[in-house]
This record gives sequence, structure tokens and C-alpha cells, in this order.
Amino acid sequence: MGVVSPRDHLAAVKQQIRQISADRAAELLASDAAPAFIDVRERDEYEQGFIPGARHIPRGNLESRIEQHVSDREAPIVIYCAAGNRSAYAAKTLAELGYADVVSLEGGFSRWKQNGYQWRLPRALSKEQFERYSRHVLIPEVGEEGQLKLLDSKVLLIGAGGLGSPAALYLAAAGVGTLGIIDGDIVDRSNLQRQILHTEDRIGTPKVDSAEEAMKAINPDVNIVKYTERLDSSNVLDVITGYDVIVDGTDNFPTRYLLNDASLVAGIPVVHGSIYQFEGSATVYKPFEGPCYRCQYPEPPPPELAPSCAEGGVLGVLPGVIGTIQATEAIKLLLGIGEPLIGRQLRYDALAMEFFELKMRRDPHCPVCSKDPSEIEFIDYEQFCAMPARAATATTIEEAVA
Repeated sequence: MGVVSPRDHLAAVKQQIRQISADRAAELLASDAAPAFIDVRERDEYEQGFIPGARHIPRGNLESRIEQHVSDREAPIVIYCAAGNRSAYAAKTLAELGYADVVSLEGGFSRWKQNGYQWRLPRALSKEQFERYSRHVLIPEVGEEGQLKLLDSKVLLIGAGGLGSPAALYLAAAGVGTLGIIDGDIVDRSNLQRQILHTEDRIGTPKVDSAEEAMKAINPDVNIVKYTERLDSSNVLDVITGYDVIVDGTDNFPTRYLLNDASLVAGIPVVHGSIYQFEGSATVYKPFEGPCYRCQYPEPPPPELAPSCAEGGVLGVLPGVIGTIQATEAIKLLLGIGEPLIGRQLRYDALAMEFFELKMRRDPHCPVCSKDPSEIEFIDYEQFCAMPARAATATTIEEAVA
């Protein structure tokens, strides 16, 4: 058998696939049932322009990533490169993988531009950002597009304590563009056993200032918005409005109930965490999609059943586990990936080293989420957490010590 030249091999491949013209591709792109457009050029080529709506999968990653972008093997796909050669090979590969309706753009992106069709310059990570977030970019579910989404996102952290510390550090490291943090306290030596945002030399410093210093040390490009105040009915909507996700690391019942009700009005999901001694829990309250906090606990308990935050105690490493889970759930919500803990409560027993899950359902008679948001009234409850614990045996991990 004679040696086949690369040109002859390419010609043979093009005989085995279907090609369409730029004019026909433009018609398909403008239709109500537009196919998936896949750009298989290298990153530097893609940065010079792309067809609107196209998904970028470099040719070398096509086999491993296509299913994350197009899972339906019957779905129509238009695949293109610079001149139509690499896309021909890519179309043949997809056909071999079982994709039934794949066409290659004849003449590629060059022909598309020559014919005067619309194209765009992509927004891309800078060289420094690409280096910093390279491990995110490698994940198909995140990629450069997902990282850019994180950079555009805003997360509000309620509390710079035990839960807020790991959540804040990991969200800053992940490149969440704006992190708001609200806490009216100052750093105390007793915090340092678990609140890893803070250090010995920052004792006496407002926690939000200490948190900013720690987050900036990890990622100086993150925008930090500080609130040196406590949430109450007069400021809660002003503080939370504009954020995409709220990470709840509160240590008292009044703030939890107030935050729950305000998040329903504002339509912002809350990633909730609780810790107590050796036990922790995490869940996601997504307004009107899953249960809210009041679906589980319609009203706060009597003050005598709520322990003092200082008396309850907590294993120092426990908030690291739960706070990291909260950060994970926040990132999933921001990227729209995975299965967030909506309607599920993940519980953790550190002594037994066991995780178990509880299913939760919306209460059709819930005092808040069964109503129209306009009917929800905010209530400033008595500060239970400051009361002495007269009946600690009645508490659960929901009485958090953050």
C-alpha cells in the first residue's frame, strides 16, 4: 500500500463528512433551533474573534470535553476552525463518537469573516489571571468562561467568624470578584482557635479589617466590601441587595430569621451553615425553589433554650469543614453546575467521622415562603445568643457557635 500524502488524507476525510457554507451556517445560527457551534481552534486564535454563541473547545480537548458541552448525540452541531481543515477531522471524530448530526464549516472562520457575518472578540483572562486560575480553567465544568463568571460574581459573607473564615479564604482564592463581609465585632484571642482569618497581631482589630487583610494576601485583585455593623430590619435589604449568593455564618437566631426573610424578598439564595461542639450542618435555601429556614423552624426557641455562644463550645477544626462546604455550594450556585444542597441538609459528626443527609420539603403553610414576597415583614427578635444557657440539653447543631 502506498504512502498517502496529508493533502490526500484530508481530501478523503472531507469526503466522509458533511460540510456547509458560511451562508448556510449563518441561516442556521439565526434560526429558532440553532445548532451548537463548536470552535476547535487554539486559544490564541479564538482570542482574535469567534462566531457569536460558539463554544470554545480546542481540537486537542475535543474528545474529552464535548460531552460536557453537548450531551445529546442527536443534537445538530456546526464545528469550525480557521480554514475548515481541523474541523473536518473534528467532525469525523465526533461521528465516530456517535454524534449523528455534525457538519464542518467550509472555509472556517476566515470564510465567515470574508462573507461579512457578525463575529465578536471574546473577553479573556489576562496572562496573570490565566496563570492564577489555570487549575479552574482545566476543569470542563468551569473553564475560562466559568472563571470569568466567578470574577463577575458577588458573594456576601454574614460573619467573619468560624464559618466565615474558611469560606472567605476559599472564595477569595477562587476569584469571586466581589466579596462583601459584615461583622461588627473585633478580633479576640478566643477567636483564634477556629477563626483562621485572624492572627495574634490583629487582636483588637475590627474583624472586617482583619478579614480584608487576609483575603487580599491570598488574592489582591478581589474587591472587598466591608460592613462594620450588625444586620437588623432597618438595613438588611440595603446590605444584601445586589449580591448573587449569601453565605450565612451567623452565630445567633435573630440574624438567621431576619436573613431568611430578607433573602426571600430579595430573591437571593443563602448557603447556610451551623456548628455545635462536634457536629455541623450545611444546606442551601433557594427562594421559592426549596424550603426556607422557617419551613424547618417556624419561630425561634424561647431564650432559655438557646445557649450562650461562649458556653456551647466548638471543636476548632469543625468550622473549617462546614465553611469549606459552604464555599463549594456558593461556587456551584454561581456557575450553575452540579446539584446544590437545595432541599437537602448535609450533617457531619466529627467524632464518628460520618456524613449523612436529611431530605427537607417546603412547608405549604410556612409563615413566610408561602406568601407573596411583598407580604413578608421583617422582625427584630431578641438577641437569644446573649442569653445564658439554662437548658443546653435541648439544643441541637442548629444552635451554632461560629
